[in-house]
Amino acid sequence: MREIPGPPTEDEIEEGRRLFAGSCEFFWGAQTLEQLPEMRSAEIAFAGRSNVGKSSIINALTNRRSLARASSEPGRTKQLNFFDLNGRLTLVDMPGYGFAKAAKSVKEDWQKTMFSYLRGRPSLARVVLLIDGRVGIKKSDRETAELLDKAAVVFQVVLTKADYLSASALEKRIKEVEEVMASHAAAFPRIISTSSTTGQGIAELRAMMARFAEPSSLRK
Repeated sequence: MREIPGPPTEDEIEEGRRLFAGSCEFFWGAQTLEQLPEMRSAEIAFAGRSNVGKSSIINALTNRRSLARASSEPGRTKQLNFFDLNGRLTLVDMPGYGFAKAAKSVKEDWQKTMFSYLRGRPSLARVVLLIDGRVGIKKSDRETAELLDKAAVVFQVVLTKADYLSASALEKRIKEVEEVMASHAAAFPRIISTSSTTGQGIAELRAMMARFAEPSSLRK
């Protein structure tokens, strides 16, 4: 069984706070691989089922209300959206997966495009795989984890909407997900539980991401 890393230190938490206190702006959208922007800083991509709360988490991380726009229509986001975080890190909002109304051909196109991006993007440092804490792992989540294994991209599972669960239910959910992810070679062995409403886990997620950021020339 893999050893699970401990939580971030106070210094790492502070570094994450400073990083996300800076500006964050959308700068590029790509629907095909040919449209991808030139690589800048390290990239951290967010993946998750449609309506998992991906936009809400990105907005909570960046202290914005509408940086990443949520949609009531599952599967509406059809492109990779790139955000520059203070010139030190690039956030990538990937299209949601697992929406039931999508045609089989659309799902296959998504997998082909996403796999090509994941496998062939040297600047991609990590993928944040968002899973709805209320419902746990679905088939589409398992398929995406397998895709990340094949692409050899390290990913970290982040549970969303943790505030809907009691402490005991959340602990049980985390153990369930840990057991599943233990079989995935690319899975980072620490799960972060979050809530965009209460702010739970946001500081830890920022701290994790700050490890990949370019050094700040204005650090005090």
